[in-house]
Amino acid sequence: MDIHRIRYVPYNPAPINCVAFSQSVAPKRGGPVRLAIGRASGDIEIWSPLNGSWHQETIIRGGKDRTVDGLVWVTEPEQILQDGKKLGGHLRLFSFGYSSTITEWDLEKGRPKHQSSGTHGDIWCLGVQPFVMPGKGGDRSKPKVYHTGKKLVAGTMDGSLVLYDIDEGELRYDRVLARAPSKKTKMVSIAFKNRNTVVVGTSQSCILVYDMRNGTTLAKMTLGSDLASGAKEIIAWCVKCLDGGDIVSGDSTGELRIWDGNTYTQAQRLKAHSSDVLSLVTSADGSTIVTGGMDRRTAVYRKTSGSGSRWAKVFHRRYHHHDVKTMASFEGQGMSVVVSGGPDATPIVMPLHKAGMENHRALSALPQDPPLKSAYKSRLIISWWDREVLIWRLPNSLGDLTTQSNDDPDMAKNKKLLARILIKGEANITSASISADGSLLVVSTTSNIKAFHLLPRDGVWWDELSICKVDVEEKITGLGAMRTLISPDGHWVCLVQAGGTVSLLRIKQPSESSKKPIIHQKAIRLQRVRRQIPKHITMGGLGCYDRTITQAAFSPDSRMLAVADLAGYIDTWILGQQPERLQSHENMHDEASDDSSSGSDSDEDDAEMGEGFRWRRNPNTLLIPKLHAAPTVLSFSNHIPSKSKTAESDEIDDYTLLAVTSRSQIILVHPTLGSLTSWSRRNPISRFPSEFRDIRDLVKGALWSGDRVWLYGNTYLFMIDTTQDFATQPSALVTGTESIAQGTKRKRGPDSGAGTRMAAGAIAPTQVLRHVQGGETEELSIDAPVFDPMDEDEESQAAGDSDSDESDDEAQGELALLRGNQGKASQEPQTRQGPAFWHTFKYRPILGIVPLGDGPEERQGEGSTQSVLEVALVERPLFEMDLPDRYFGEGEFER
Repeated sequence: MDIHRIRYVPYNPAPINCVAFSQSVAPKRGGPVRLAIGRASGDIEIWSPLNGSWHQETIIRGGKDRTVDGLVWVTEPEQILQDGKKLGGHLRLFSFGYSSTITEWDLEKGRPKHQSSGTHGDIWCLGVQPFVMPGKGGDRSKPKVYHTGKKLVAGTMDGSLVLYDIDEGELRYDRVLARAPSKKTKMVSIAFKNRNTVVVGTSQSCILVYDMRNGTTLAKMTLGSDLASGAKEIIAWCVKCLDGGDIVSGDSTGELRIWDGNTYTQAQRLKAHSSDVLSLVTSADGSTIVTGGMDRRTAVYRKTSGSGSRWAKVFHRRYHHHDVKTMASFEGQGMSVVVSGGPDATPIVMPLHKAGMENHRALSALPQDPPLKSAYKSRLIISWWDREVLIWRLPNSLGDLTTQSNDDPDMAKNKKLLARILIKGEANITSASISADGSLLVVSTTSNIKAFHLLPRDGVWWDELSICKVDVEEKITGLGAMRTLISPDGHWVCLVQAGGTVSLLRIKQPSESSKKPIIHQKAIRLQRVRRQIPKHITMGGLGCYDRTITQAAFSPDSRMLAVADLAGYIDTWILGQQPERLQSHENMHDEASDDSSSGSDSDEDDAEMGEGFRWRRNPNTLLIPKLHAAPTVLSFSNHIPSKSKTAESDEIDDYTLLAVTSRSQIILVHPTLGSLTSWSRRNPISRFPSEFRDIRDLVKGALWSGDRVWLYGNTYLFMIDTTQDFATQPSALVTGTESIAQGTKRKRGPDSGAGTRMAAGAIAPTQVLRHVQGGETEELSIDAPVFDPMDEDEESQAAGDSDSDESDDEAQGELALLRGNQGKASQEPQTRQGPAFWHTFKYRPILGIVPLGDGPEERQGEGSTQSVLEVALVERPLFEMDLPDRYFGEGEFER
């Protein structure tokens, strides 16, 4: 593989303003749990914890001058149906952005569902009134559940406490519950002690306690004055209520205060941080407190044992490179974690109950779906960010650069920014796609679809572009799209729209290349197979959110389309030309034989075009196995079948569809037949190399080079040869010394959802040792600034661990070839010479990889011809991203 290593493509992840779990404690019946992350760009990311896999499922895009500064999940009470089954509480997501408006989001369609505002100032904090009231006399076994009177409580910058009604699925402004004595008072943070008592942190050196029933003030807890920094008032940035009723607060002096929940007096005060305490979470049982501050520290506190138990700091770490602005905790389903975020845009997952015994984990700040596409025939690369599309070109291949007359070719000149396209409107770009020859560009937002014709200067030179708009029917563009995809032959545009709707647009190519292509005015709506999902699942929890389509792919000859949703179902359609009589007969047979099929005669007629083209549902779609988890990659191989054979034949000539899931499940499917390939049957995930199974980052994309598939994630690049089987015992592929170095790198185990367990001595608060293979052991200071942002677990590596990318890359050269040869002795004869797998951690973090050139190039190797794939690999390391100025403590400085 020839790799162009690129870092000049701009993509700056927006700072994280808020994080929120749908439930802080998982229910006993195991309902759906999601994590929402709000960013300064207005984007809302929906993550699934998946017992520690952490899959970014969807992104609800923001827009111009929009921001998300607070997120609140509402889990409605359970209901009992007539048949006795329990209907899980419906999950609703609300947000605000330092304005007077609250927005409820439709997760299925990825757009706002309700909006409401009142006559009050900007909202600074938001909470939901609990629906459950503990029984009288402390009897928690019989709590009272309120199905009506559900309220959101908002604190504003003008000192008002405002109520919003959310009954019956609506969002309405209700009334002002209370006002602060002074208009200078700002309601900064909010927490509920119980259904009738709300605690509010203010900017005027006090914490107020209100009665939700009548708005009276129950208590006022004063914080004093900040004499150290010279500020007159203290800001209570965060407040929480412990399980026993006590109140915990963090303020601008860097202190953590514990208040008695009965007398509302200060019980204890700890100096937590050298600057403001910005975020705070507590465990469900009230035994652990975690704080995050402006000094980049994350501190853990626990109660001391004994009769006179008091809170004490256990340890602190610097996981972030900037302020720790927000935190959220989750416990249940075998997990106990805290997720934090801030201006460095990187979510950090740390253990809660096992803090100090397990490592933390840094999730990727880059999107799971790469914002990159390429027109490989024209060597064009497009990238998009917010509302802007950039078009780049790499004129020379690596072969041309190495054969230049000068000995040192200038790689920096092998790039050119051809155009910047700013999409009109306020919505951010959701997806973009470019044709293989670079002549057509399609860009979509949640409210519009734009198409552009790209024409090189004088029709030949790609150094300059002429861009003109291509007309698209307004009825189609007004609906927007979540995903766009142009077929390899450039004759079809696939649109995945809100609600899981799949539509196709026919593209008529002009006879002359200088003329614009014509997009057909009528869209073909493809019908998906209706799956038998129980109503108590679709009506509760997240509803039909799992049917959201996240992956789509065309076959290399553009005659098959496949899509996959979050539930793991794969739908396929086939393009054909059939007589009218045969088409009608097939429709009748299809509907009579498949009760689970959706769509009527009129719907099927929409899939027919005037030129004899007809998209019909693959009759064997129901035979394609359901994926065990949400897909992260869906890709066709380059093979095009030339003839049809039955499933009983030894050699099946069919398309090969690759599906990779969020649980590291990799399968190859023959979609026309609806069966797994023979390679996939012989190589389950348990036979995959440990180097792949131990990786925690999910696969982001796939590229094919003949029978080899290249999989990449945020920190790795992996090659699998589908003509060779993996060894039965993966441990046999590695020698003793090598297995220790590689096995300890990212070893999986029964952890709590963050990182792996720490080795003995890794919790030492005074020293951290870094060991590089072939070098000396270096002692790192915990309190010193972290200068290597690409080291994910720098402060928790034990002595003996090797995280050197160069050593891994060198070991996978000749050693990988030897391993492949050793594995062939006990297997059937193979058709290819070389390793069955290869991997490297040299590139990180990877934004995306796109192909270049007309296809895999054939080169003469040692006694054989090898197929070489040319790609552009785009990296976005943290040290090249623009971060706002951060706080520097006493004795700190930045190099």
